Amino acid sequence: MTDQQDPYKEIRPYRDDEVADVLVNILHNDEFLTAVTKYQFPKMAPSIGWLLKPFVRIALAAKVGEVDSVYDFQMLVANYMKKMIARTTTKLTCSGIDELDPEESYLFVSNHRDIAMDPAFVNWVRHQFGMDTVRIAIGDNLLRKPYVSDLMRLNKSFIVNRSATGREMMKALTQLSSYIDHSIVEGHSIWLAQREGRAKDGNDATDPAILKMLYMAHRKSRSFAEQSKRLNIVPVSISYEFDPCDYLKANELHAKASEGGYEKSQYEDIASIVKGITGNKGHVYVSFGDPIEQDFETPEELAAEIDRQIIEGYHLHPSNLLAAGQDEGISEEDKRAFAARIDQVSGGAQDILRQMYANPVINQQKLHKQQESS
Repeated sequence: MTDQQDPYKEIRPYRDDEVADVLVNILHNDEFLTAVTKYQFPKMAPSIGWLLKPFVRIALAAKVGEVDSVYDFQMLVANYMKKMIARTTTKLTCSGIDELDPEESYLFVSNHRDIAMDPAFVNWVRHQFGMDTVRIAIGDNLLRKPYVSDLMRLNKSFIVNRSATGREMMKALTQLSSYIDHSIVEGHSIWLAQREGRAKDGNDATDPAILKMLYMAHRKSRSFAEQSKRLNIVPVSISYEFDPCDYLKANELHAKASEGGYEKSQYEDIASIVKGITGNKGHVYVSFGDPIEQDFETPEELAAEIDRQIIEGYHLHPSNLLAAGQDEGISEEDKRAFAARIDQVSGGAQDILRQMYANPVINQQKLHKQQESS
């Protein structure tokens, strides 16, 4: 297939016929093998990692030996996901998914708290209900290492080119807009964060620029309202009782507030991905909203409706209520657990961390007041 026949080749997920070759490349990537060896043998890797690496590669090759499709690869991921959920959550619950048509494709516009786990939990819930997994939008800032990019694209991720500038940026955004529309029309659901970057302060707000991008490739052929309805948008609200990266976010926000800036280390995003996967999350709740069928003429109007559904659908955990000063009916165990989260940081970062958990409560209260007065 030529590039003309495959205009999304550089950004799309891998196809089944590409899986075997990509896996071979990954298994021969020294940096990947070093990372896995360090993860599997943290005490021995510094001294005899070079000796362990060949055995790690043989073990991995045995696991992926029969993987020759994207589905096979995702079933491998599902096994790890099942173990991760058992180890790092107290429970995983959801709402609204039974209202969705398994045969329909949707554009899930989601709040964004965790780099890897937000779309992973959406996929897991859909998988449990016998629905196809989604294609996942992921920024190229997270894909600096080729093996990370390969692994993500094997798992149905497609690349959002955030590093482009000028004319290249317009070209990249138009290609992305076209690819998302193409996927939905072809019957593939999409997961897209409501904004670039995580909501580190706990305020979930849709960036209208994201919605403008969805229209870019189609502005000459249909109206904004027509394109929005064509994409079958469903807001999704994911709430974590505990955010494994909460202390990292609080320290970053405190540094920005007190020192005027914060310098990310080279692989800080990768470290956050690992922490988000392996850290304690408590109760995780995934709320699927209603498909948006109204005519919204502007990105700002559509963003307001997505925000309304995400804020309304956000499940308030004891951690949120305690942070907002609402401790009635909350157990001593929950109070101790939340106090331990706050004690991870010191000084002004404690106030920021507490506010991070309180903001979903405050935003729901504001929404309800607006609804009562209108």
